[in-house]
Amino acid sequence: MRGFRWPPPPDGGPRTWGPGPGGPRTGRPALPEPETELVTTPHGVRLERLVTGTGDPVTVFAHGLGNGIATTRPFGSAVTGRKVFFQFRGHGRSESPPGRWTYLDLARDLRAVADLGGATRAFGASLGAGALCRLLVESPERFEKLVFFLPAVLDQPRGEVARARLTDLLDAVESGDASALAEVVSTELPPAVRNTPAGWAYLRQRLDQLLRDGLAPGLASLPEQAPLRDAAVLAQVTAPALVIGCAGDDLHPVPVAEELAAALPNATLHVYDRPGVLWSERADLRERISGFLNG
Repeated sequence: MRGFRWPPPPDGGPRTWGPGPGGPRTGRPALPEPETELVTTPHGVRLERLVTGTGDPVTVFAHGLGNGIATTRPFGSAVTGRKVFFQFRGHGRSESPPGRWTYLDLARDLRAVADLGGATRAFGASLGAGALCRLLVESPERFEKLVFFLPAVLDQPRGEVARARLTDLLDAVESGDASALAEVVSTELPPAVRNTPAGWAYLRQRLDQLLRDGLAPGLASLPEQAPLRDAAVLAQVTAPALVIGCAGDDLHPVPVAEELAAALPNATLHVYDRPGVLWSERADLRERISGFLNG
């Protein structure tokens, strides 16, 4: 099987082995990133924010570790009302306060952005799902609707495979080596997508952002932590919740999604049968999230 190659082909298209025509050379380029703003929070950390859409209700979107606004926006593409996207501390243009960070710190970031934007609904992906869980410990009635996409950790730290992969990402970003970083980021893509125009466009966008903004050292200890001491505390959360898991995803084990859905009194669980749902099930995912939040 052909492995990943960096740098990509000059024209961005896939390559084939042996004689015959190559694959298609066309593909939509990545959209330019919109202009964001820095907002000052009550806990003194300035965070990067983007607000789109108009009217009510307002939904806040929390991203995963090493991701950000660009990778979170597709989840809100069909969601009505205003949508508030932001970068956690240590990501993008958001500030990186000194010291060791915890999920409580991330929960404060999320709460501040939600409060400033008047958000009544919340979406959390991976790390963002953990931060949302931690926020709900303190304020179980804060949101009217909740979506948890690929929760990675609940009341037990991440497994060794996940910790190693996240450490590799942080190390590659710190090195500034585009080739090494591309090798790590390419694991986010399903094998069938890695050498396609869409795959190269995704890689270029992610590398441009990570090499430009970096990732703060304060993030390194998060894979060893859990947002909750006991998932049972979520029994106080009465808001309707949608929990989405994915079979075969080493970074986001299905049992975590199942445990989260069981801990929430009013939760619906949906598990996709294969990883890479943003590529293979994009339309269904879009309709599932928007149908839940807009209903």
